[in-house]
Amino acid sequence: MNVQTTQPVAPAPVMSELRVSIIGAMLVAIGPISMALFTPAMPEIVNAFGTTDAAVAMTLSLYFAGFAFAQLVCGPLSDGYGRKPVTIAFMGIYLVATVAAILAPTIELLIASRFIQGVGAAVGVAIARAIVRDLFTSERSARIMNLIGMILGIGPALSPTIGGVATELFGWHSIFAFMLLFGVAIILMVKFAMTETVVRDPSRIKPRALLRSYRALATSGYFMWSSLVLGGSVGALYTLATLLPFVLMDRVGLTPTQFGIGMLMQSGAFFLGSVVMRRLMGRHSAYRLVRPGLWFIAVGSLLLFVGLHIVEPSFLWVMGPVGVYAFGIAFVMPAMSTAALAPYPHMAGAAASLSGFLQMGGGLAGGVIAALVGDPITGISTVIPGMGFFAILSWYLWSRYPEPALARTVITQPPVPPAE
Repeated sequence: MNVQTTQPVAPAPVMSELRVSIIGAMLVAIGPISMALFTPAMPEIVNAFGTTDAAVAMTLSLYFAGFAFAQLVCGPLSDGYGRKPVTIAFMGIYLVATVAAILAPTIELLIASRFIQGVGAAVGVAIARAIVRDLFTSERSARIMNLIGMILGIGPALSPTIGGVATELFGWHSIFAFMLLFGVAIILMVKFAMTETVVRDPSRIKPRALLRSYRALATSGYFMWSSLVLGGSVGALYTLATLLPFVLMDRVGLTPTQFGIGMLMQSGAFFLGSVVMRRLMGRHSAYRLVRPGLWFIAVGSLLLFVGLHIVEPSFLWVMGPVGVYAFGIAFVMPAMSTAALAPYPHMAGAAASLSGFLQMGGGLAGGVIAALVGDPITGISTVIPGMGFFAILSWYLWSRYPEPALARTVITQPPVPPAE
């Protein structure tokens, strides 16, 4: 008599890969879009407030600071109180700060508004990565991160163009009106399309428990080096956001509209890299594709360093190497984002927050160093290559660690709704 045995079938996740990808991309995009819309208006804001380039650059630097440090709070809060309510609360902060920026009568109040806006926008990256880890890991997580990257490439690709055209036609206030509309759209999406993925448990965010979580993450070489790969590579894009407006508009001579269109080379290269990456993932592991991505980053770094030290800056001499760099990042991001979160299903929010902090912290540190250098051409030709090679070193050190046992655990159990 033959007895047939069947393997238990895991329940389907509460949201599909496609749905998580779209929601995740929208959440992640709020930060880069709020930055990309703003950059074409920076020279006009200098004139509008009768201030200096350095003062207006502070609106971007403090936006980064708010974005980076707030991630350390919003991720753990979402572990304890749920992904949805925390996202809506922080997006509420974002909307209030955006209105304050529109009404700001002085550059000091605009700087403060941008800082608070960064605090609110920080929730997007932390929650997007956390909900991916709540439901998926391994190659499925990498596929979602890749699709998020593809969708994400569209928003920041179009935002500088929209920001440049809007600035020339309607003035710099109009860019914040676009941010306001996008923020409202995010809240509506979270309210009606996103399913809660964690059980409410405030004990997770008690100070002692939170310190234990961060201590465990900070002492894990596997987590830290995978996050620092992103800090060096993706962080360079945030540093570029503080440098490119002054390089391309002040030194190369582009108008805000031309600058916005020109930024399509960076975002378009990232989008193309994401498309190629998705095709290759059908035959190769996402982790194996990190190495060629780092080669592209190395080539872009060398072209920036050598090119801008021997020739006068031009659009192609700047954006060509930046495009090569961005193409490589698309290969690096899916696997490294997955690796940083995979071993920590019990504290995905904290892991996503600290990883995001290190990523944004890389951008903030790069921007500060470039500001200390003074000349934006020197900054872009030295700081960006330095960050690229730091990412390569971090990947080498990360690759020396064995994969933790929990890195391939897939959580697909339907969540218990948070208590009212």
